[in-house]
Amino acid sequence: MSDETPLDFPLDYSRARADFLGAAQEAGARLRTFVLPGHRGPDGGELGVDTAYLGPADPVKLLVAVSGTHGIEGFCGSACQTRILLREGVAKAAAGPTTGVLLVHGLNPYGFAYLRRVNEDNIDLNRNFVDHDAPPHNDAYDAVHDTLVPPGGGGFAPDELVADLTALRDRLGPQHLQEAVTRGQYRHPDGLFYGGQAPTWSRRVFETVVAEQMAGASHVGYIDLHTGLGARGVGEPIFRGGRDADAHQRARRWYGEALTASERGTSSSTPIVGNTATAVAAGLGADSRLTAITLEFGTQPGPQVLLALCADAWLHRHHAPADAVRSDLKRLIRDAFGPDDADWRGRVLRRAREVFDQALVGLADEK
Repeated sequence: MSDETPLDFPLDYSRARADFLGAAQEAGARLRTFVLPGHRGPDGGELGVDTAYLGPADPVKLLVAVSGTHGIEGFCGSACQTRILLREGVAKAAAGPTTGVLLVHGLNPYGFAYLRRVNEDNIDLNRNFVDHDAPPHNDAYDAVHDTLVPPGGGGFAPDELVADLTALRDRLGPQHLQEAVTRGQYRHPDGLFYGGQAPTWSRRVFETVVAEQMAGASHVGYIDLHTGLGARGVGEPIFRGGRDADAHQRARRWYGEALTASERGTSSSTPIVGNTATAVAAGLGADSRLTAITLEFGTQPGPQVLLALCADAWLHRHHAPADAVRSDLKRLIRDAFGPDDADWRGRVLRRAREVFDQALVGLADEK
């Protein structure tokens, strides 16, 4: 039986945010809030990105943990930040004369609140950190778009969609289909994994946080918390870079044999472009070292996750946000990115404790 309580994973964004802010205040963290303009949550409440920092004014070493890059995935990330790093005192214990801990909560607050992986403009924030004057083309996506997002305004037909997705997977193969869909695309604003045509509000906020709260550190350990890929309940540390030549070897020292890398074909994630670690690498000083990972918690088999994404895209194409968020179809995406069973939640929290500890030990050992 799990020793974790259901309250560690709140059922809505407003409660997750309130819990995080309350725990941060209790821990004595320095708080900062960026309010999303022009949008409110389903309950009429404010939407915002919140940061909480513990440590010295100018840390030499800095652990950064981010939740909600993909909106609805924030239920998991927020729980890890609030329960482990704040309420269990891990962040406060780690903060010292030269070490700081920075938590970025709800980086995509709109998606978090409306139970979407994307933001208010259907943009995948983790594909938005690119040069939009010369975005990377993904020709393979063009060939699958109409299957993923069928044209026409008829009702949602799950059996038909499942049959079409199965045929597509059989024709392309699971690996090629995943690469085509998830790499990121910049031509179909109504499509999946759309990277946008300009920097989003969340991207600009994050770049501000990097410049003003990370850039002075000599070494940054970066963890972006995600769900939806890999074996159920397994927290996979996926290497996301660092500009120095030793970055991958250093990450292997920290996280051991469990570390994977998309570019080396060892990860549940195929190579992607425009992720948040890109902004951290770009914003740090030339002599700073970055050890960046995505901590990815599996939920369901890939075909079920893809079906949930297609269903959610259809739902928001044909319904106003306030109606869509109350639809029964939302159960698909909740199950795909924030399962509510106690066993999964317990496994997530236990694994997150391990990885946070590995990151802090790794930071402490670096000279």
